[in-house]
Amino acid sequence: MHATLPLLKATDFPAIRRRAVETLQVNLGYTCNQSCLHCHVNAGPNRREQMDRATIDMVLDVLVAKDIRTLDLTGGAPELNPHFRDLVRQARRRGAHVIDRCNLTILFEPGQEDLAEFLAEQQVEVVASLPCYLEDNVDRQRGAGVFEKSVRALQKLNALGYGRDERLPMSLVYNPQGPVLPPDQVALQADYRRFLGERFGIVITRLYALANMPIARFGSTLVSKGQFRDYMGRLRAAHRPENVGHVMCRSLVSVDWQGFLYDCDFNQMLGLHLHETGQRHGRLHLEDWLEMDLEGNPIIVADHCYGCTAGQGSSCRGALA
Repeated sequence: MHATLPLLKATDFPAIRRRAVETLQVNLGYTCNQSCLHCHVNAGPNRREQMDRATIDMVLDVLVAKDIRTLDLTGGAPELNPHFRDLVRQARRRGAHVIDRCNLTILFEPGQEDLAEFLAEQQVEVVASLPCYLEDNVDRQRGAGVFEKSVRALQKLNALGYGRDERLPMSLVYNPQGPVLPPDQVALQADYRRFLGERFGIVITRLYALANMPIARFGSTLVSKGQFRDYMGRLRAAHRPENVGHVMCRSLVSVDWQGFLYDCDFNQMLGLHLHETGQRHGRLHLEDWLEMDLEGNPIIVADHCYGCTAGQGSSCRGALA
C-alpha cells in the first residue's frame, strides 16, 4: 500500500485551535466484517486490533471528568469489540448520548442477532453507511450482496422505531464512488428518501454526504491510478474559507484502540498524534488528558484537511455548509 502522508505533510492549510470538546470519538478496533475501497481505516475481517477493558474504563472516566456529552463509537465494526455493549450501557448511565457508526450488515453476523434490539433499548443513535441507494453501486464498492443485507437491516431498524421515533435517530452516510466531491447533501437526501421509501418502505432521519479522504486505502488507490495529484487539486480548488470555523476537529477528540489521542479520525489513520511536550511516549493518552485541558491547543493540519473544507464541507456529521 502506498503511504500518502509524505504527499500531504507540506501544507498551507490555515492554522486552527480546539474549542471545548463536545464529542469523544472512539475507535474500538479495526476488525470488520467488510473491506470497503473508501475505508480510511483499512478495516477488515483479518484485522485483530481491539480496545481492551482497561482502556474502555478510561474512556468512561474521561467522559465524566471532562463532562463530554457525546460518545461516538466507530471502527472497523465497533460492535465486534467484546466490550461494546457494556461500554454503551455504562455511557448511557452516565448521561452520554451514544452514536454507533454501523455498517448495517453487522446485524446479521453470528452473535449479533439481537443487536438492533439492544441499540433501540439503549436509545443509541445509528449512523449507518450506505454509499449509494442503487444496488450495483453499493455492491461494487462494498461487496456482493451488501445492498440487499443493508436494506433488510434498515427495515429491521425501522420496525423498532428508528427513523420514525425522534428518540431513535437513524442517519445514512454517502461516499462518492471515486475521486470526486459529493453532490449537494440536501438534494441527495431527497433522492435517498424518495427511492428507499418508494422501493422498500424505508424511512431515515437524515443523510450525511462525506468526501473521500486521500489517505489509507482510498489514497493508495489514487496513487496507483495516477489520480492523487488531480484529486488534491480538486479539493484545494474547492476550498471554502468559511468552512474552517466549523470543521469537526475543533470540538472533537479522536481516540485509537490503544487509548492515544488525535485531532480527528483521519489524523489517527495517518499517525499524526496529539502531542504535548513531556507527556508519556511523547504523545497524549486518555490518562494524560485526565490531568490537563485540551481547549485552545493547536490542531495538527496537513493537506488532507482540504477534504473537510472543499465545497459544502465534510465532517462526521455531513456537510458543513
